[in-house]
Amino acid sequence: MRPVPLSVLDLAPISLGSTAGDALRNSLDLARHAERLGYRRHWVAEHHNMPGIASAATAVVVGHLAAGTSTIRVGAGGIMLPNHSPLVIAEQFGTLEALFPGRIDLGLGRAPGTDQLTARALRRDTMSGNEFPQDVQDLQFLFGPLQPGQAIRAVPGAGLEVPLWILGSSTFGARLAASLGLPYAFASHFAPTDLLAALDVYRREFRPSRQLQEPYTMAGLNVFAAATDEEARRLFTTPQQSWANRFRGLSGPYPPPIDDIEAFWSPAEKAQASAMLTHSVVGSSATVAAGVERFVELADIDEVMVVSAIFDHEARLHSYEILAAALTTDPSTMPSSEPSRPRAPS
Repeated sequence: MRPVPLSVLDLAPISLGSTAGDALRNSLDLARHAERLGYRRHWVAEHHNMPGIASAATAVVVGHLAAGTSTIRVGAGGIMLPNHSPLVIAEQFGTLEALFPGRIDLGLGRAPGTDQLTARALRRDTMSGNEFPQDVQDLQFLFGPLQPGQAIRAVPGAGLEVPLWILGSSTFGARLAASLGLPYAFASHFAPTDLLAALDVYRREFRPSRQLQEPYTMAGLNVFAAATDEEARRLFTTPQQSWANRFRGLSGPYPPPIDDIEAFWSPAEKAQASAMLTHSVVGSSATVAAGVERFVELADIDEVMVVSAIFDHEARLHSYEILAAALTTDPSTMPSSEPSRPRAPS
């Protein structure tokens, strides 16, 4: 397999019997672990009113992770931009970039990151998703060089050129990323259906920008690695139960693994959850290495965003360690295909 960078998508999972504080401390521990192992970036995502996820105040969590690490890129994967004013996000991430220069990423999504009732509690206009393309361009402007007579500026933020990413699970985000010349990350770890179609649209329609001269793609992949295939499959019952519970209208902390998932779910729940988790690699070192290789070849991506929602924190750390070793992830041998920092046209 051609070498591709590995990165971490972390929802700061709250496991049954633990607290949000535990989850956030575990996230920092994971970020430090990933940094030592040579992972490229560590992202957290904005979700609201979800008892199993502690990363609602995403910019605050990014600052927590950045302060506790030294080299790994940290960022949002992503900020649900229609929930916020572009100016507020520019100020938040401009502040992060000022504190941790050259290490901050800002991935942007247009979904609410929650249910409709909570979205209204966030004072989110139900039509605000329609303004997402303009909001992204507003952010580009606010992070760009100050213009003569510019009346509104982000302080900090103006001129810092924080790298933007478009996140998506359909061709909409792919087209927007292509038209704006931004890197594109696809949420295939839970929304696999349009992966190949969206990546094809993005590559075909890409137009170079100040930030990026050539298309750059990343896709999410669930990876559950353990000493044996059997133990990895047991760890994987945590997200399988979580998805089945969602289809039952239940929410809550991440459940511990169980020995017999077939006794837990119905055939319909199994089909639905399995569809959501299509892009998952579960097994021992050799199994996950082969699985990641197949995924990279299938999607022809530039980077893999690894999602490992494992109940036990030590087992989660070990899973990322097994994967890194299986793919001989080493910062000195990683490809130099990092999306370029924004630069003025020559």
